Amino acid sequence: MICDSRDRAGRGGASSYTGDMQKYLPALLGAALSALAADVQLIDEIIAKVNGDIITRGEIARSRKQFENELKQQRLSPAEMQRAMEGREKDLLKDRIDQLLLVQKAKEANVNVESELSKYFADLQRQSKIPEPENFQQYVREQSGMAFEDFKNEVRNSMMTQQVIRREVSGKINIPKDELRKYYEEHKAEFIRKDRVFLREILVSTEGKDEAGIALAEKKAKDLAARARKGEKFADLAQNGSDAMTAQQGGWLGAFEKMQLLEAISNDVWDKPRGYVSEPIKVANGFLVLRVEEHQKEGQAEFEEVENEIMDKVFSPKMQPAIREFLVKLRQDAFLEIKPGWVDTGAAPGKNTTWTDPAQLKPETVTKAEVENRKRAKKLLWAIPIPGTEAKPKSSSSR
Repeated sequence: MICDSRDRAGRGGASSYTGDMQKYLPALLGAALSALAADVQLIDEIIAKVNGDIITRGEIARSRKQFENELKQQRLSPAEMQRAMEGREKDLLKDRIDQLLLVQKAKEANVNVESELSKYFADLQRQSKIPEPENFQQYVREQSGMAFEDFKNEVRNSMMTQQVIRREVSGKINIPKDELRKYYEEHKAEFIRKDRVFLREILVSTEGKDEAGIALAEKKAKDLAARARKGEKFADLAQNGSDAMTAQQGGWLGAFEKMQLLEAISNDVWDKPRGYVSEPIKVANGFLVLRVEEHQKEGQAEFEEVENEIMDKVFSPKMQPAIREFLVKLRQDAFLEIKPGWVDTGAAPGKNTTWTDPAQLKPETVTKAEVENRKRAKKLLWAIPIPGTEAKPKSSSSR
């Protein structure tokens, strides 16, 4: 085979090479065109411009898919899912514009959420129990359906928008105490309570552990309980040391009536005051440490007991219209263009968002006579003296 190739090279290899190229050229061109077609398909269509940012059709499709996945987790019927999707579909572009405007406002105000973002992902990685960065990023991709950096950017944007809303909207809503008390007097029936206890938990798991592992788990639970009694925040200890699903929520369990608790737990916490931290309680899957957040007695609740709850009830109806008003103002001040066929359901009244396609702009036509006139006007301008700059005539000497 080697001898044959040398012989061809010596006896007119150039012509043979040219023949080979002619033979394979159609295939090479076909492959190149296929690659080019693939690249063209990857180019996303821009459907809206928001100041210096854009929104693409692909982003809207991802938002739609994400919402669909959320609905699937709720195990709705096909008819319920279809109604929910139809109701959400019309607002997909509006929500994306809202987010971009809020993120832009956050950047303008130099809002920095990087430390909060790092803590969020550190907590998420700890809860997933995946210490290796590459494996953790793969886990995030599988759970979110997004590239890790895209998901991280979405979380960052969400944190930034929340800070802007707190600064610009919720922080400016003031509700007088008289209004809260008036609500309480008019809705007393809403605040008749059952006897309930509110709890947080820390669970140190013993699943799959031998006797030595169980002993270490008990020691860890006792140590966490002791630290909580000394004043460390129970919610922080739960986030960092609990194996329960509630760890991300600071161990929050919620409210329980006495009959809803296991006897061992009820005997330990039921009659204890707010702030009480239990010794580790042995349960089927580990050691449980509980904290009493509140004990709500049966009967009519006093105003002071439910003041925060009333604040939430009164505040929420004021919040949504205030956010919408703020977003409408951001739209009015923004450069915003939307492609035909797409609708912003949160549009600002009277705002022109007509799409301008640079390819459709017509070039300006200028005649030769107009150009000559412009040149002549420039020359004449130089001939006109500027007031105060005229040269004075030289006076002749008397001599």
